[in-house]
Amino acid sequence: MKKLYLTCMCIMMVFVSVFAAGCKKNAPDAETNAGADDETSAESNENTLDTEDVFASWNQDAESLNALIDYIEAVTDEGSKDFIPEDRRIAVFDMDGTIYGELFPTYLEYYMYAYRVLADPSFTADEEMIAVGEEIRDSAIGKIEASKDLPVKHATQAARAYSGLTLDEFKEFVNSILIKDVDGFEGMTYGEAFYQPMIEVIDYLNENGFKVYLVSGSDRFICRDLLDGMVDIPEENIIGMDVQLEATGQDGTDGLDYVYSEDDEIIRTDKLLIKNLKMNKVSLIAQEIGKQPVLAFGNSSGDTSMFVYTTSDNEYRSAAFALIADDDVRDYGDPEKVEKLRKTWEEYGFNVISMRNDFKTIYGEDVKKTDTFRWEEELGGKVAE
Repeated sequence: MKKLYLTCMCIMMVFVSVFAAGCKKNAPDAETNAGADDETSAESNENTLDTEDVFASWNQDAESLNALIDYIEAVTDEGSKDFIPEDRRIAVFDMDGTIYGELFPTYLEYYMYAYRVLADPSFTADEEMIAVGEEIRDSAIGKIEASKDLPVKHATQAARAYSGLTLDEFKEFVNSILIKDVDGFEGMTYGEAFYQPMIEVIDYLNENGFKVYLVSGSDRFICRDLLDGMVDIPEENIIGMDVQLEATGQDGTDGLDYVYSEDDEIIRTDKLLIKNLKMNKVSLIAQEIGKQPVLAFGNSSGDTSMFVYTTSDNEYRSAAFALIADDDVRDYGDPEKVEKLRKTWEEYGFNVISMRNDFKTIYGEDVKKTDTFRWEEELGGKVAE
């Protein structure tokens, strides 16, 4: 057996020697081979991203798009000085006016509230609620100028308008609005009114190991229902305006003194906890994420604090992208009004995304702007009882 083993080993060694000689004879020299490797590597790098496929809704020469791609390629390259480990690749997005339309003719949650207190036959609003609903309606259609404290007034009254609804009942109300046709457009519902180029950005970040969060001034539960099945951001990554929740049987009892029972359901209360704008966005990011983001996307002065927090004294290379609503052909933007905002963003060193110049399409080619609104007719109002 041992002799047979040695014989087999000898035959194998001869075969290996012959094979190695043949490979050496047919192999290119070291210099040629190195050149081929370099060429293959370069070709591989060039073909890493098919931008026309990944970013089909963008104009390919957009500076903001190319700045984003350069950034992502640098921070995901393990050989780069700018490499960021996956557990620190955190991106935060505002919602209204950043990934979702806000000019039809105003914020989705404003429309929901105005409909609730001015037109919903199942709900009886009081004078305070109606007054805020009328201000939202009249400022949206240009009859009056909105007061500076309208965001807080809306948040306070919205908490009251939805108080007592279970989470399922509130979801049902939200979804009844989302299936409506968007005002001022044809070809999409409120549930479909996302900026297609920005959804492509979110998908791109997800593909590159980023954890994406939504940090919105709108109600957290509205955001959850709106994004569900439409945008690849997990429910637990959605941060927004919050009201106090309690059990149906709790009746105002402190949560430390009440035990949830099997007959209970969670309901909304009229207690506003936080309006998630400006510095409040930074506070909630710190509380709920616990790590400093490296990327931030927004569109308004309410996002400035989030931008500065992301880009200041960051351990990793960071960037902010600020979208301006300067398209008055495909959307209801105001090029003159946002020019001041553009200059402000550029002074901060943020990347500016121009809807007019950078987006090949906004909502999709089948969506058309109509320049007609049904707000005044639909939200004519009702008498307080």
